[in-house]
Amino acid sequence: FTSTRDSMESSEPSPVLRGVKKTILVLSGKGGVGKSTVACQLALAHQQAGMKVGVLDIDLCGPSVPRMLGVQGHEVHQHSEGWVPVYTDQTQTLGVMSIGFLLTNQDDPVVWRGPKKNAMIKQFLTDVAWNDRDILIVDTPPGTSDEHITVMEALKDAVAAGQVDGAVLVTTPQAVAVGDVRRELTFCRKVGLNVLGIVENMSGYVCPNCAECTNIFSSGGGRALAEHAKIPFLGAVPIEPKLALAAETGQNFVQQFQESEASKCFVKIFQALNVGGGEEGGAGDMETD
Repeated sequence: FTSTRDSMESSEPSPVLRGVKKTILVLSGKGGVGKSTVACQLALAHQQAGMKVGVLDIDLCGPSVPRMLGVQGHEVHQHSEGWVPVYTDQTQTLGVMSIGFLLTNQDDPVVWRGPKKNAMIKQFLTDVAWNDRDILIVDTPPGTSDEHITVMEALKDAVAAGQVDGAVLVTTPQAVAVGDVRRELTFCRKVGLNVLGIVENMSGYVCPNCAECTNIFSSGGGRALAEHAKIPFLGAVPIEPKLALAAETGQNFVQQFQESEASKCFVKIFQALNVGGGEEGGAGDMETD
């Protein structure tokens, strides 16, 4: 990507998050908790509500957002104002930027040391022409290392300007995952990032035949952490086969499966984020056996 980056360099620093009104970061201290899935479904829920949405995928080593939103294999184009996001349809209400669009082969790994990854993240935050987005959802890699520090340093002015609402933390019910997310919560507090709430993903399994939800793993870990940390609990999203299939095939799950329990959960989480959050904002839980 050297030639692309070199051609985009400017003698003056670009403002961060141009054309973005507000930003939500989706974080988790642990991989495999469904963070990208939550980020994509929240983006689709905002789009369904009539908002212009952007999704920035800064998980450089595991860029799954393009596939989940049905734009894998598309190319990023340059404009005088910067990179133009890939839009999911002609309405241009949902734009996506990911390193996945810059790979010549989708099977190519991104084998970069920290400085190169950090430079790429900074460029994503400064050189994308988002074109008047109501909200930007940022899907981050797991952990609390270089990439997260780079993001917070780059967003410092945007946070001060009120462009960054805060972070949504994603966990699964198990104690191991909750422990890692607790460390992510500590990271947010240390860097001054507001925590909007916690989502407990994979909270039970919805039977495709009877729609009953069964707790395959444990349950309540996300709620317990939210109560302990005194932050909003945004909701519990069950495991649902239709959601997994939609993510793999790039379907709009929130729109196509509005009656599913998981879809209803994502809509409630969206409502909670936009009316002040948490259980007081209307994001409820699943009834489980």
